Amino acid sequence: MIWRAATQDEIQAYYRDEFTQHLAARPAHITTTGPRQYALAFREPYPTRTDGRPPRDFIRRDTRTADGQSEYFDHMGDVLDFIRNPVRNDPLDDLADPDTVDQREPVPDAVYYALDHWTRSWLIMVDIDAKDIARNRARHILEAEAVDPDDLTSDELFTKAGIRDGLPNGYPYEFTDIQTAIEQGFEVADVFETRFNAEETQVFYTGQGVHVYLYDDDPDHAWDAASREVLNTILTERYGIAVDEQVTADRRRVARLPGSLHADVSRIVTPIDSPRFDPRTDATPEFLA
Repeated sequence: MIWRAATQDEIQAYYRDEFTQHLAARPAHITTTGPRQYALAFREPYPTRTDGRPPRDFIRRDTRTADGQSEYFDHMGDVLDFIRNPVRNDPLDDLADPDTVDQREPVPDAVYYALDHWTRSWLIMVDIDAKDIARNRARHILEAEAVDPDDLTSDELFTKAGIRDGLPNGYPYEFTDIQTAIEQGFEVADVFETRFNAEETQVFYTGQGVHVYLYDDDPDHAWDAASREVLNTILTERYGIAVDEQVTADRRRVARLPGSLHADVSRIVTPIDSPRFDPRTDATPEFLA
């Protein structure tokens, strides 16, 4: 079992070679110009072309013009080229020419797409993060030791509760927290199917947690803000699931692109069909083989 950040060369090799097969198997709603945006995060800020504008470590790129009539990407190959070489294939031509700066062209530390969509109802996605589960667990540990967790910074909380000392060492969670996130993800899918009569759900392992999708359209409400708040309340208060409520509710949110690499832990964003999935050994890129 290897749990570590990927190097820049490993990330580049992944998107050059292995990623293509995962991109071809992406969910049907992820098309060239269906999501309103694709986004990339860089490990280090990269200079921009505009004088006085600070370097960027996160960029969003629209897939269409504001009126929806013109497209910035002609086919999925254009999106792939943008991911592989974001400066040379930037549709906005916003980042500095790599031939004019003393810095290697960046590779994406993370690849995202917008949940807001041009051609279908706004997607429902629930995000469950192992760090949030670990934070709740740390608070209970410290409260049992008569320590007020509100007096501690986030780093102090994880350290004092001993969570950073557990496997994988140095992370703000333990493997048990990831496993809990996976189990809760399938519980969310069950809630979708039994309570909301959902016909199509999917759970994705994301590297340090899970995303749970409800693909069914909601013709009555289009999953408006009020209905999403109700969904958050049901999941958190009735079922005790560690949902990131902002992800469910915020129209501007982006999600990790299925098939992309979570470079901080060298794991692939992967659809899973059972809580028996083992993040320590599964969803590993070829460079860890």
